[in-house]
Amino acid sequence: VHLIPVNPIREDGLNPKSRKRIMPDLLTEPPAIDPVYEAHIYCNIPTIAERSMEGNAPHYFKLVSVQVLIRHGDRYPLYAIPKTKRPDIDCMLLPSRKPSHPQLEAFIKHMSKGSAAQMDGSLSSLPRYPSHSLCEMGELTQTGVVQHLRNGQLLREIYINKHKLLLSDWTAKQLYLETTGKSRTLQSALALLYAFLPDFDWKKINMRHQWSTIFCSGSCDCPMRNHYLEEEQRRQYSLRVKNNDLEKIYVDMAKIVGTPTRQLRASNPIDSLLCYFCHNVSFPCTRSGCIGMEHFKVIKRHQLEDERERQEKKLYFLYALLATHPLLNQTVNRLQRIAEGKKEEVFVLYSAHDVTLSPVLSALGITEARFPRFAARLVFELWQDGKRPKEHFIRILYNGADVTFQTSFCKDYYKRSSKPMCPLEKFVNFAKRDMFLAFNSTSYYDACRRRPL
Repeated sequence: VHLIPVNPIREDGLNPKSRKRIMPDLLTEPPAIDPVYEAHIYCNIPTIAERSMEGNAPHYFKLVSVQVLIRHGDRYPLYAIPKTKRPDIDCMLLPSRKPSHPQLEAFIKHMSKGSAAQMDGSLSSLPRYPSHSLCEMGELTQTGVVQHLRNGQLLREIYINKHKLLLSDWTAKQLYLETTGKSRTLQSALALLYAFLPDFDWKKINMRHQWSTIFCSGSCDCPMRNHYLEEEQRRQYSLRVKNNDLEKIYVDMAKIVGTPTRQLRASNPIDSLLCYFCHNVSFPCTRSGCIGMEHFKVIKRHQLEDERERQEKKLYFLYALLATHPLLNQTVNRLQRIAEGKKEEVFVLYSAHDVTLSPVLSALGITEARFPRFAARLVFELWQDGKRPKEHFIRILYNGADVTFQTSFCKDYYKRSSKPMCPLEKFVNFAKRDMFLAFNSTSYYDACRRRPL
């Protein structure tokens, strides 16, 4: 046991020796919801090496395909707190600055030579890596790049070095890459791929552009999906107005920054405050006072309570089923073709947002999962049984944890079987049929148009 001395932390969460430091080191998970601990998890600061369960299977199983859905890495806020100075975060990539990565310097050089890459439409005009001395709104930070270099390195050690999913002579046809049209998702995908691929060759990189954040491609017309989303937003609003502590905090913060409470609330201060928190920068001050840890805790606690009620009320779940069917159906179709022996893409990467990942987790029934942190990853592994080559199984992993048997379609199978995986047909039946049972429907088209009783 190595005992590491730490500086005492005051009750307000500040280290007495460093007034810039706002995040205490929390080493063990607290028994109850702790907004500071949950924010710490959300930041996903690259520190210790991560343990993961990806690639684990009995020795006679063969890995035949991996599909990965990621959230972009750490980014600058999308909103600004009115009448305060923006957090001073540098988005230039400097290998000498922490957090860093052994491949960061080589990554920067490689990204500047990307003329041979094939990029759909508007993707070709986006920068390949962040490069502003003061981050622009929504821009990926160095932390975000490092998070995905680490993701790529971890997946490479498992899928390339151990399971030989791609060999050194891999071809463009073996990859399927898709990202939304934001620089932060493109750059996150490139960072992960740079650390993952046996040899990052721009000529083999064909990045497709997905205009929809829920990756619905050509199946986005779904009136009932929009209906359930509106109902869910009403639920959120109702919970917010009932929270007296939250209202008091907003009134107090509005006085500090000198704006109407409504305007402050509309600026979504938690998004900006999380940036201060994740980067250990003091919360903003004005002549009227400072926004402090207590303001942050109350807003973050409400966010966590909202997530908990969202699971209970089921409106979001119904939205999630309809929102994610096109993506899950595409995933299942690809897995089926590979299982049938067709030479399909063996590695798939979708680079997306929290609003992509969160409904997928909900639709799959993984209710215990935390809200997607920065650089979260959801992995679908397809395995072939070496003893019965026609049988295929899937494993689903979220941030390295095996959540296969938390899914709604494989919970019962786990109780009856000794196999450490889920039969592929269980996932197929879910995506093709069972997703629509909640709507008393048999198809996506019908479920999208059937009004609830």
